[in-house]
Order: sequence, then structure tokens, then C-alpha cells
Amino acid sequence: MENNNSMAGNAKDSVLKSLFATIVIPVALVAAFIIFKYVMGNGANFEGGNPENNPLPGNYMGIIYKGGLIVPILMTLLILVITFSIERFITVAAAGGKGNVDGFIRRVRESLMRGDVDASSAECDAQKGSVGNVVRSVLAKYRELGSDNSMQKDQKVLAIQKELEEATALELPMLEKNLVILATIASISTLFGLLGTVLGMIRSFAALAHAGAPDSVALATGISEALINTAFGITTSAIAIIAYNYFTTKIDKLTYSIDEAGFSIIQTFAATHKG
Repeated sequence: MENNNSMAGNAKDSVLKSLFATIVIPVALVAAFIIFKYVMGNGANFEGGNPENNPLPGNYMGIIYKGGLIVPILMTLLILVITFSIERFITVAAAGGKGNVDGFIRRVRESLMRGDVDASSAECDAQKGSVGNVVRSVLAKYRELGSDNSMQKDQKVLAIQKELEEATALELPMLEKNLVILATIASISTLFGLLGTVLGMIRSFAALAHAGAPDSVALATGISEALINTAFGITTSAIAIIAYNYFTTKIDKLTYSIDEAGFSIIQTFAATHKG
């Protein structure tokens, strides 16, 4: 029964996370284009109040605007990195539960050594989160097999091990959800930045070719505007890489804690139950 409830809860969470990603991506794109067009492209940022003119000296909004249409795409990627980083931080923090995970595992182990499975289950109810959910499922199997005389001890241990693996498999997808988006952005944002720079360089040299006489000031301005895209892309990529590595490290630590708790339960069962 507890497994069914856990599966239903995880399925609901998965649907909500997918819906969240589906909504956030187009919203971020629309928001980025609005900021690009009406904030960065505001006439107050340019000479003569016209976005077609050069940006005012030292006006970074105008300078970034001149980076071209790749800029709102890079802004979208940055918004997504920030949004999904916040979402993952909340999710991973909740997965650990309300208390210290190491302390929780220690209390569960001590309760089991005293033969008090109910106290261990109460610890899971208090801890909550993915760690608490997995341990609760394993304890339910522990209690069930403890009074089952139709199986050998080795078979019971294997059954508890299987329950641990199944419960962990139900929780891990929720923890890793949307990390692929961060990994993808880390890879493509630099490429989009380089694309924007190349397009900007093409426009700059094309303008010089049509002008006839070389204009070093215009060329320097054009190159500066083109390089905005590279800087934007590298910054977004760096933030995405840091966020991705941070969350994968946190998830690995949680997974290790779950394995440690499961191993303790299995060892305790093997030590306190006869074959």
C-alpha cells in the first residue's frame, strides 16, 4: 500500500515537473524578447533617442541591444538557468528531509538494534523527503518479512535489498528531473554566443565594404557589439555548469545516504533474525 502511494505521488510530481518545464521555456523566451525590445531597445539608451543610432557612451543596455537578435536567445537561456537552478535547489533540499540526514540514519539504526521498528518508522514520518520515503518503504518490507516464516533468511535479505532498489529507483528520477536542461544550456549557450559574434562581425565588415573608406571607429564599435554575444554566452554557460555540478554532487550525496540507510537496515535484519 505504501509503495502504491509512493508511486502515485512520484507520478504526480513528475507530471508537475514536466508541466513546469513546458510553461517556463516559452515564458522565458517571451520575457527575454520583451526586455530586449522595450528595455534594452529603449530610445533613451541611444544617441538621438533612436535605437538605430549608436548607444550612448557607457550605456550597457544599448551596447547589449546592438548585439543583435541572438541576444534575446541568450537572455532566454540565462533566465532558464536561473529558474531551473532555483527549482532544483528547492527540490533537492526537500528531498533530504527536515532534519540532518546522517542523524536520521543513526537514529533509525539505533531503533532497529533495539528491535523497535515502529520508532524507526516514526523517524521516517518526521524526516520526510526522498530519504525518508525510501527508508519507510524498506522498513515496511522489514516488518512484513520479520513475521514471515515461509522464507529463508537469505531470501528475506534479498527481498529487502530488492525493495531498497525499487524504492530508490522511484525517487531518483524526481531528483534528476530538469538537470538535462541545465546540461544542455551549458553546452549550447557558448555556441549561440559565438554564432552571434560571427553574425555581428559579418554585419560590421559588410557595412565597411559598403561605406568604401575604412573607418576604424565604426569597425571597433561593430566588433565590440559582436563580442557582447560571446561574453553573454560564456557567462551563461559558466553559471549552468556550476549549477549542474552542484546539484549532481548533492544528489550523489543523497543517493549515498539512501544506500547507507538501506545497508544498515539489511545488516540489522541479518543480525537480529534467525534463518
